[in-house]
This record gives sequence, structure tokens and C-alpha cells, in this order.
Amino acid sequence: MIRAWLELSPFGIFLTLGALYFGIALLLRAMTFRPPCGRFMQSLNGIVAPFFNASAILFALLVGFLANDIGDRGRQANRAIQTEAGELRNVHTLSVAAVADMAAIREALKTYVGSVVTDEWPAMAEGHGSPRTSAAYDELLRKISDPSIARSSGNAVHAALLNAAVRAGNARTERLAIASDHTNDLKWIVVIVLGLITEISIALVHLERPRALTAALLVFATAAVVTLGLVALQEYPFFGAFRLSPGPLEALRALGGV
Repeated sequence: MIRAWLELSPFGIFLTLGALYFGIALLLRAMTFRPPCGRFMQSLNGIVAPFFNASAILFALLVGFLANDIGDRGRQANRAIQTEAGELRNVHTLSVAAVADMAAIREALKTYVGSVVTDEWPAMAEGHGSPRTSAAYDELLRKISDPSIARSSGNAVHAALLNAAVRAGNARTERLAIASDHTNDLKWIVVIVLGLITEISIALVHLERPRALTAALLVFATAAVVTLGLVALQEYPFFGAFRLSPGPLEALRALGGV
């Protein structure tokens, strides 16, 4: 359920949050001062204001931790993309500078980069990689592993090519791991529920003042919708309004031979 919500459009995310938090605010307002629940709610009068702070602080802390986790994952994803693009550029540079003819390696590199951009990037929005891209990487690694490269260009060049290709593969693995990571789903449930509990706490400390209760609930609901909505838009680095671009990998296509 949480995953389906996070995969909505920005408008859908904000609309859902607005319907939830403003809807609960209106429901609490009606329950507090209208029958049949009004009498029971008024019987709870006397809860002191610091009671509200407990749930509000927990809500704020968890939102902060969640936003930090999401931001850190976005930075890791961007770093993985830059690392992969940099190592693939190293492969291309070495293949051009080497004595031996490495046109086959550059052709395999071209196929791999094209597959990442056209096949794997859309697949990552759904949380998985592309078998075609995996096959293209295996073919690139097979070309680079050819023992004849060491004989014609030296062991140092061959080792550098292999190391660069392996590091690019490791960066791709990290990129795919981030794309398939859904460990924040439970945290989102806790944060949303705590927000609702905070609304209930606000209502309980304003039982004698209808207008103050309404104003406090609307202010909190607005803050919750804006904050949670903006954080939710960044949940998936490869999907949504703030998704990362394959620009660093696409730039490799401008290199000669790629």
C-alpha cells in the first residue's frame, strides 16, 4: 500500500496526504463539538498542553531521520552513477591509447552504455535491472578478459582495463541495489501514523476552544502535508519528480568509437 502511494504522481501524493490529514482534522473537529461523540470528548477535558509535545517531538524526529535516510540514498545513487560513468570512460581511454586494436572493446562498451540508457534505466523505475544490460556487461567483460590484450599491449594495460571494468560493474550493482531498496516502507507507515496521533493530541488539548482547535489542526495538517509530500517525492532516486538522470552515462556516447 505504501509503495503504491509512493509511486503516484506528485499531484497524487499531495492529494492523498491532504485528504488524509485534512480529513482527520475535520473529523476530529466534528467529533469534539457535535453529538454523538461530543459529550464523551468533552469529558476528557483537562489534558495539559505538554501532552501534545510528546507525540509532536516523536513525529518530528522520525520525519528528520526518514528524510536523512532518503537524502543519503540519493547521494549514494548519484555517486554510483558517476563512478560507473568514470570507470567506463577509463575503459574507453585505455582502449584508444593502447597499441593493440581494441575496436571490439569499444563496440561492446557502446552496446553496454546504450543498453543502460534505453533498457535498464526505465526498468530501474520499477525496482529491477535489465537482463539485456547484464548480457551486454558480460560481453564487455569477456572482450576485456581476452589474454591477447596482455600480449599485445602489456600486462599493465590489461590489468587497468580489467580493474576499470570490474569497478564499473560494482558501481552498477550498487545502483541496482539502491533502485530495488524498499526498506523505508515501514518507516513511512510509522511516520504517517504518528502524524495522525499528533492531530489527535492537538484536539485533546483544545477541547474548550473550538476555533483554536480548528486553527491548530489546520496549521499542523498543512505542515504535515507539505513536509511529507516533499520528502516522499525523493523516496525513489530513479523514479518520480526528482529522479536522477542517466546524463553521465549518456555523455559517453559522445566519445569517439562509442
